[in-house]
Amino acid sequence: MSALTLAPLGNWLQGNGRLIRRVQWVVVLFYVTLLVVPAVLPLPDESAHIVNNLTIFAQFVFWGIWWPFVLLSMLLVGRAWCGVLCPEGSLTEWASSKGRNRAIPRWMRWGGWPFVAFSMTTLYGQLVSVYQYPKAVLLVLGGSTAAAIMVGYLYGREKRVWCKYLCPVNGVFEVLSKLAPMHNKVDVDAWRKSYHSVIPIQPINCAPLVAMRQMQGASDCHMCGRCSGHRDAIVLSARAPNHEVVKLGAQLATGWQSVLILFGLLGIALGAFQWGVNPHFIEVKQLAAGWLIERDILWPFAENAPWWLLTNYPMQRDVFSWLDGSLVASYILGMGVLMGCALSAIIGLASRLLGPWQRQRFYHLCQALIPLAGCGVFLGLSALTVNLLKNDGVPVFWISDLRLILLIGASLWSFRLAVGIAHQYATTRLQRMAALGVFALALALVDVNWVLMFWIW
Repeated sequence: MSALTLAPLGNWLQGNGRLIRRVQWVVVLFYVTLLVVPAVLPLPDESAHIVNNLTIFAQFVFWGIWWPFVLLSMLLVGRAWCGVLCPEGSLTEWASSKGRNRAIPRWMRWGGWPFVAFSMTTLYGQLVSVYQYPKAVLLVLGGSTAAAIMVGYLYGREKRVWCKYLCPVNGVFEVLSKLAPMHNKVDVDAWRKSYHSVIPIQPINCAPLVAMRQMQGASDCHMCGRCSGHRDAIVLSARAPNHEVVKLGAQLATGWQSVLILFGLLGIALGAFQWGVNPHFIEVKQLAAGWLIERDILWPFAENAPWWLLTNYPMQRDVFSWLDGSLVASYILGMGVLMGCALSAIIGLASRLLGPWQRQRFYHLCQALIPLAGCGVFLGLSALTVNLLKNDGVPVFWISDLRLILLIGASLWSFRLAVGIAHQYATTRLQRMAALGVFALALALVDVNWVLMFWIW
């Protein structure tokens, strides 16, 4: 696949902006319907199925199809979801076109928001059982959408300020799209020559605020096609999936991306998927309950928290006490800290074996874990897909083998990226082999946790 075979696609996107915006509004309507209507309907009973109950159908669409395959799309076509289909992106840009056009405040530009937003949204979603209950979905996803509209109304003009700085999944999409086999390639020489052109250059509204001339990778670009052919210097092109991580990571990898990978995707997200199936979680809860009872401390057993703070659905016999909520939050955050620190130590040692300590090399090597991090989140989200299909009588005997194949494939991909990165820094074969041997420990640590979740617990 060459750049020439993809250029017509980029030009088609550029020339059909009106059609794309109409499609975006159809997606918005579909999204709002599935978000709002189930929240005002009675909760489904045990006889409800995907095909005969809107609430179950919405649950399956959001968590069984929508989010897992949006993540997968980042690996296949970059952030095309963001630029072409995302309802929040469409709404925040629309609100920005009608809004106050204020300057983006300095606090909003802080680089840690993607990690903080992802972590807090993941934690809060677990506390209110966002995967199970439509009111929680409306609160979490609807709250995010309302915030996106408000930020769009206040800041910028026809821009996606929310998407650029505050979207809870922006950081996840950034790191996953580094592996996409396509991107908008910028020809710097052609751009420079365009300054001497006698033909007027039409300005481009880059809604996600990408500095187009300096754009090297696919992390920030929303693949909307608006800039295709701009100054005869931007063209939708194919590339090797490993190119951005291996070749450009030494310049483009950042500390906050490393934190998101190590502590977020491989820590907090893992804890969020794992706590409900870990038998030791129940043992710890029983020990904590016994300790509290012995000391006559009974308020943590109260089940009076509102549903928007902790899960509280008595009719479904699903209520979190304050103790439950505390333990769930502790488990998720604890996994984030433990996995993040352990992986940081392993990757730090591997980086040190490649030469004198360099912080940027550590960031670069962290990006080799992106395939395994993305695979883990996909497997965790798709676990709900599997459960819903099981409940509807769909045979899923093949899922265990598929999970194993995906986990092995992602681990090998991560190791291949590490090999490419190590080649750039190691001066001897022994040095390279030692670093890769240590890096393999990081892969083993992550894989063991998924093995525990899917095959042992």
